[in-house]
Order: sequence, then structure tokens, then C-alpha cells
Amino acid sequence: MDAWQTYPVEFRGGLITNLSPLQQGTNAPGSARILRNFEPSVEGGYRRIEGYDKYDSAIIPPYGAPVVHGASQTGTTLIIGAIHTTPVAGDTLEITGVSGTYTIASGGVTYDATNNRATLTLTTTLASSPANAAAVTFKTTTSNYLAIGVASWEDSAIICKNADIFKSGGSGFTKINVPNYGTPLVNGGSQTGGTLAIDGLNSAPQAGDVFKVAGIDLVYTVTANATVSSGGATININPNLASSPADNAVITFLSTSRESASRTRFAKYNFNGTEKIAIVDGLNEPALYDNTTFTALTSAPTDVIGATFVAEVKNHLFFAKGSTVTFTAPFSDSDFSAANGSGNINVGGTVTALAVFRQQLIIFTESSIHQLTGNTIADFTLQPITVDIGCIDSDTVQEIAGDIMFLGPDGLRLLSGTDRIGDFGLASVSKAIQSTMTGFVSANTSFSSCVIREKSQYRLFGFNNNITQENAQGILATQFAPQGGEGMAWAETRGIRAHVADSNYNQNVEVVLFANDDGYLYQMESGNSFDGSNIRTTFATPHLPVSDPRRRKTFYKLFLYTDPQGSVGFDVSLKLDFDSQGTIQPSPISIQNTQGTVGFFGTGTFGTTRFGTKLLKLFQTQVVGSGFTVSFQFSSNDTNPPYSIDALTVEYGINDRR
Repeated sequence: MDAWQTYPVEFRGGLITNLSPLQQGTNAPGSARILRNFEPSVEGGYRRIEGYDKYDSAIIPPYGAPVVHGASQTGTTLIIGAIHTTPVAGDTLEITGVSGTYTIASGGVTYDATNNRATLTLTTTLASSPANAAAVTFKTTTSNYLAIGVASWEDSAIICKNADIFKSGGSGFTKINVPNYGTPLVNGGSQTGGTLAIDGLNSAPQAGDVFKVAGIDLVYTVTANATVSSGGATININPNLASSPADNAVITFLSTSRESASRTRFAKYNFNGTEKIAIVDGLNEPALYDNTTFTALTSAPTDVIGATFVAEVKNHLFFAKGSTVTFTAPFSDSDFSAANGSGNINVGGTVTALAVFRQQLIIFTESSIHQLTGNTIADFTLQPITVDIGCIDSDTVQEIAGDIMFLGPDGLRLLSGTDRIGDFGLASVSKAIQSTMTGFVSANTSFSSCVIREKSQYRLFGFNNNITQENAQGILATQFAPQGGEGMAWAETRGIRAHVADSNYNQNVEVVLFANDDGYLYQMESGNSFDGSNIRTTFATPHLPVSDPRRRKTFYKLFLYTDPQGSVGFDVSLKLDFDSQGTIQPSPISIQNTQGTVGFFGTGTFGTTRFGTKLLKLFQTQVVGSGFTVSFQFSSNDTNPPYSIDALTVEYGINDRR
């Protein structure tokens, strides 16, 4: 046997699954054959990902903001209004001003969808009679939890559930889809019956709107779209007025006419110095929100009502529905007058996504990609980028490191690659993980995505009701600088179950949000756990031939170069001869670092903390094993802080050739 030799490996290149084991071990020794809950780091090596925590400890309200319908209710029956989705047996709720938590009994729901009311049978008697329009807060529910849209916007999160839209700053959810019709007041006293004359309107109430009137009992539903003249209207209502309201009694609208919604998407813009967000959901009229006022575009044209996508570019809002893209007049979010510069474009196929890239609107269909050039209706021109490749899932489109990533029929693609190379396979950037990508796409029923800009990272999440949180799948890509020669480096995530996701900067801090069907809104890149659960990680090197795949090596010592942020603990396993069952596989080796965390000035205690020092970066351990090839597999399952694995060297001896 020769003298010991040293074999170094620098970890770079990310997950690769499209090469044969020997090819990968020979040509890409620093890559990974398994890279799960690690991220290829722009600072070098593979870093365990950050955790996530609840953005808000409260559940996202499943039924909007319902209220008590009528005072003086007693017993086990409770009628509530301003509710657009039927509750279910087993739901629990609280009532403002009434002590206790109440559960809906089996078979205890009668839902009136026409008038947005529900009659509930409770398992216990009301402790006292609630006031009219007292808030009803659902604490738990067995269904109706699926979030259908999320946006990180300014200092808040916008989250959509069923027909309702909420805002949260981290301490409770506030319903924002509340009509703004000016300052409506009762117009004339002594009114009775099923109509009500009101004034002070700046737009027309819609069928399905719910409101209350100061001084009288019950909450009321508008039963037909109103017509406004000189700020006044007579609205049809249900039920009839419980009593005659006073002249000029204040009318308070509680909810809009939104009956349902599908996947909800957003566009952020600022035309006049006020930050706003446009909202579309595929069913209702689009809406605008300025952090105070919610405005539904009830007078929008047919091609805009029910729009699926929205984007802002060149001081226009663009709405996509079917194959038609409609844009507002310049510097307006609600003017659809052709005379003022509004118009529409037919792209010849159903739009699957809109993206803004380098101040140009990119329009995706399932089989084509177009670019809208120009600045106004006078010179807008639709130009094809490709007519053979499109985007197959709307919520995979993201701008990342000066490019646009999207899911095409053959995997993830970059827009510049498609534009530059045409329709050749090289435009697909996920070839290195093609088998993984194919399995990921086929296993999931919907997708969401986000970018983590400070890491030049794209994250794609799959969602399937039949896949548990622990097994929820994701694909992660880090974009390296072109001069690095690596392009995209890939990894997988497990345990981030996202149906919708978004990221944005809030006061120079990037906030990454996601939600699923468990009732909560979460923030990624936060904490060292998955909301209290362990983060399970695996990184396995390729099967390394260590210079010669036909000479047996005996391995003696491993040196592992790391960059920890705190205590580190993981297992190292040697997988010999392609993890063959015919080869004795050594037992895992446990590596622990219990030195504690780094001391920061202002937080440590002199004499006990070493300021300005880092934790131990070099681990060394004896290893035992003999084989023709070796793969080093690292795994952990804990809530320790993140750490990077940067490189290794292994000391070995070469056996005689036999």
C-alpha cells in the first residue's frame, strides 16, 4: 500500500441528477447527488436554508368579517350576516361582548347565499344576548382554509381567502374589501319596507353588498345593483327595515358583493405619489387599494371584469382575460376610455402570465411569448419572442438576476435563453435536474414561486392536497454571476408547503411570505425551524472515484470545512461503491459542535464570550471504509442555526491493483 494521499473537494455546482454516477463523480466532484434543504450559496459551498415562522399568530379569517344579524338573540341559535361562504359543523367562534367560545353543532348550519346570512345551531347556550352587528370571529374551522393569493406590500401582508381580502402587519387581520361609496346617509325619515333612499354616494352600491344603519336593528343586503343620480339612490334591500331610520342616519357598508374568487394576483404601482396595489381574481371586477380605501372597478369593461392577470408598465395598468389584454389610459388606474388612450390587444392565445422586464410587457401564453413595445396606444406594437414555447403555469414567472424564469413544457426556462437561442433545448436551464423536475411537476397539482433577491435565488413550490407538509416539495435555484461559469445551481426543499407565495422589500428588509391550507400566513427566511419543527437536511456528494475508479482505496481521515452560525450537529456517512449492498457500509459518524454562538459587541459578557471570533470551522474525524468509490453524505434533523459546508479533504491510501 502506498503512503497516505489527500483528495480535496470544493463544494460547488449544486444538485445534478442528469449524469451517470461515474460521470458526475469524475467531472463534477463538488456537485451534489442529493441536496435537500441546503442552498448553493453565492458565498461558496452549500448552506442549510433558513426556517420559517408564522407572520401572524392569528388564523386568516375563513369567512371574512361576519356580524350578528339582529339584537336580543338567545339560546343556541345565532343568525349572522355579512358572510359570503357557508360555515361548517365543528367550527368554533367568539362574539364581541359575549363571553365564551361556541361550537357549531352537527347539522347546525342553514346558509342563505342570496342574502349573505347563516343561521347557526350552537352546542351551548349563548351566555348573553349579543348586540346587533357585533363582530363574530371564527377561531378554528375544519375547512375553508386554502389561501388563494398573497402579496408582500409596503409594511403589510395582503392575503386572500375565499371571497375576502385581508391586511396584516403581524398582529391580526383586517378585512379590506369593504365598499367605499362616499359618505352614505339615510335620505328622509319614516322609511319602511324593502327599499331605502340614501344620498352622499360617489358610486353605485352593488347587489350582494351588506350594510348596517345607525339606530336600527339587523344588517341588510343590497338585492339589486343601484343607479346613482346626483349622489342619491333608492336601493332594494333584504330583509325589510326593522324600524324607520332617522333622516341622515349613517349607513356603514360591511362587505362587498364579491361572492367567490379564484387565484388572486396583484400589481404594485404609483401614478400620482400614492402607492397602490391592483387586485384581480379571475371572477370579480378588479379592485384597487391604497392602504386605506378599497375600490372595486364596477364600471370596467367586460374584457376587464374577471381578469386573471394584471401588470403595470409605461404608466398604464394592463389586465389580461382570455386572449385579450386591456390597458388603461396613461397615468390612470380606472379610465378605460379609448379617447383618453385606453385600448386592448388580442394575442391569439389564452394568456398564462404577464411580466414586466426592462420596462417592457412580456405576455405569455401556453405556446408563445410576446413582447409589447412602445409607450402609448399610438405606438404599442406586439412582437413575438417565440411562437413555439410558452409558460404552462402562471405562478412560476419571476424576475431573477436580470432575467425572467418560467416553467415551460420541458422544464424551467430563462426568457433571455429562449430569446437568444430560439427553441433549442439549451434554453431550458433545468436540464441538470431534468429527472427531478419531471417528477416534481407530475407529483403536484399547482405551483407558486418567489425570489430571494439578496441571495439571487428563485424558489418554486409544488402543492398537492395529498402531500403532507413534511414531504412538500420545492425546487431552489441560485443564479451565480456569469463570470463564475456556473449559471444556475440547483437544490430541493422539503417541508415548505406553499400554495401561494410572494416577496418584497419592507424598509430595506426582504420579506418572503407564503400560505397554504392550514389557516396561517408564514414568513420564510425567519428562524431556525419550520415553525417549531425540525429542519431535516441531506447533502450527498457524487460517487467520487478519487483519481482512479478501478483502484481500491482505504479511507482514514476526513477534514470538513464549514461556516457555522451557532451550534452544529450532523451525521456523516460514507457510501462506498455506489452504495452497493455487496460492500460493507460504515456506520454514520456524529459530528457535534457545542461551543455556543458567536459573541457580538453589546450582547456578550466579558470573561465568558470571545468577541470577534467565529465558531470552529474545521471538523476532523477518523473514518473507516474501503472501496473503489466513495460518496460522503451529511444529514441533520434539528432546529440549530444554519451552517455552510464549504469543502472537504479526505486522507486515504491506495491498495495494490489485483
